[in-house]
Amino acid sequence: MDIFIVGAGPAGLLCAFLARLCGLSVFIADRSSGPLRVGRADALNARSLQLLEIGGLFSELYPFGKTCNTSSVWANGNFVSRQSTWWEDLEGCFHKHFLMLGQAFVEQLLDRKLSELKASVRRKTLVNGVNATENGCVSTLSSGEVIESRFVIGADGSHSFVRQLFNIPFEITRPQLTWAVLDGVIESDFPKVPEIIVFQTETSDVAWIPRERDIDRFYIRMDTDTFSMNDAIAKINRAMHPHSLNFKEIEWFSQFSVKESVAANFSLDDRIFLVGDACHIHSVNGGMGLNTGLSDAFNLIWKIHQVIRFQSPTMLLRTYEQERKPVALRVVETSGALVRTTKQSETGMHATDYVKLVEKRAGNITGMGIRYGEQDLDGSRLFDFMVSCGEGQALGLPSETRVYSLLDYRFFTLLIFSDLKIAVESPDFVRLIQISPSRESGDHWADNCPYHEQILLVRPDSYIAASSPINNISSITDYMDSLRPKAA
Repeated sequence: MDIFIVGAGPAGLLCAFLARLCGLSVFIADRSSGPLRVGRADALNARSLQLLEIGGLFSELYPFGKTCNTSSVWANGNFVSRQSTWWEDLEGCFHKHFLMLGQAFVEQLLDRKLSELKASVRRKTLVNGVNATENGCVSTLSSGEVIESRFVIGADGSHSFVRQLFNIPFEITRPQLTWAVLDGVIESDFPKVPEIIVFQTETSDVAWIPRERDIDRFYIRMDTDTFSMNDAIAKINRAMHPHSLNFKEIEWFSQFSVKESVAANFSLDDRIFLVGDACHIHSVNGGMGLNTGLSDAFNLIWKIHQVIRFQSPTMLLRTYEQERKPVALRVVETSGALVRTTKQSETGMHATDYVKLVEKRAGNITGMGIRYGEQDLDGSRLFDFMVSCGEGQALGLPSETRVYSLLDYRFFTLLIFSDLKIAVESPDFVRLIQISPSRESGDHWADNCPYHEQILLVRPDSYIAASSPINNISSITDYMDSLRPKAA
C-alpha cells in the first residue's frame, strides 16, 4: 500500500478519501464496528466548508446542516447582546457561518465514499505493531495480516497507539473543568432562535448550540465527576431562569474533562505521521477540534501524493509538522482561554467576556485566519470570488461559478489574472487557468477579482504557495522547480 491509516475517525477517513481521490492505494483499520451514529463534534467552520468543496464533499453535507453565525448573551432571563461581526466581515468567503452538523454525518459520508472507491475500512481490527524500515513501514494487525506501506498515518485519537508506540511526548494539562453534553429534542418557553446562546449567571456555565434536524445541544459546566443527567438539566434550567426547559427526547448524553496537549512531533522519519486528536487535544470551546483535524488531512495528503506520484523531494513532507503544529498550538491556546473564561472573569460578566474573546480569536474559530507564512500573499488562503465561464455557456453549463469550483485537489493550480498571454513552462502537477478582467479576452473572466494583474500558484489545499506580478514570475518558477524531481 501507499498509505496505512490507523483510525477511522473523521481525520483518518478524510486522509483515506483524499488519498484515493489522488489515486493512491490505502488500507485503513479501526477497532470500531462502524462509523459514528450520534454525539461528538457539532459544527463545520467556514474554512472546512471551502476545503470540503475542493474534495467534492460539500454538496452532500451542506443540505443536512443548519447555518449559524450569531452568538447572543442572556442574563436572568433577559437579552444582553447579540453579535456576528467576526463572520460578516470575512473576506473572500461565501459561507460566512458555521454549518451546525454532527460529526456522524461526516463519518458516514466518508465511510460510504471509501466503499465506493474500493477502500472500505477494516473494522473490529487492532494494530499490534508498526515498524519503520529503510524502505517503508511494516505493520501487523490483530488478524495476523501484515501490511507493507510507504507511509503510516496515526489517526487513532487522543490515546493514539501509533504516538505511544514511537514514544512521541504528549504532555497533558488538566485544568480541572468537567462538562456535560446533552443532545435532544426540547420543549421550552424560551424564545428559541438559531444562534449560539451563552447564559450569564454567576458563571457562563451553560451554552445552547443549534443542531441539525430538530436536535439542540447543551454544554453544561459541572466541575464534578459525579453527576447525573438530571443534575445537568437542572443546571440548564437554573441558567435559563425564569424560563424553563425539558427534553422530550435524549439522543446523546456524555461528560468530559478538559484536557489540553500538543504532540512534540507530528511526524517521524518522513514515514510516520499523526493527524487529528492523535497530535492535539483541547476543550470543545470554539468548535475547533473536528475542523483542525480535517485541515490536518488536507495539508498532509497532497504532500504525500506529490512525493509518490511526482517524485518531489521528501523534504516537502517535513512542512506538514512545520505548518500544522503552530496551528495546533494556537487552537489549544484559544480553546483554553475560552474555557477558562467560563469560570474566571475580572468583571464578573463571564458570558460577555467569553464572546469578546471569540471575536478576538475569530481567525482560529472561523478557520479563515490560518495561514502558513507571513510574506504578503504567500501562505495565505486563496480568496473565493465569482468567475464567469464562456466555455460553460457554450456547453449549456452554468455561466457563472466560484473560483474554488475550478480547483482540483490532485493538482496545483496556476491562476493568471490578466489579459496578457504569459508563457509559463509548468510541470505535470500544475494546471493553468487564466482569468481575464473582461469577457472578450478568454474562457474565464471576473469583474471583481482581488488579484488583478497577478499570478498565483495555488496549492492543492487552496493556500497560495507563491505569488508574483505579471512582469516577474521568478518566484513562481522557483517554487515549481523546488518540487520537481532532483536529478540523480
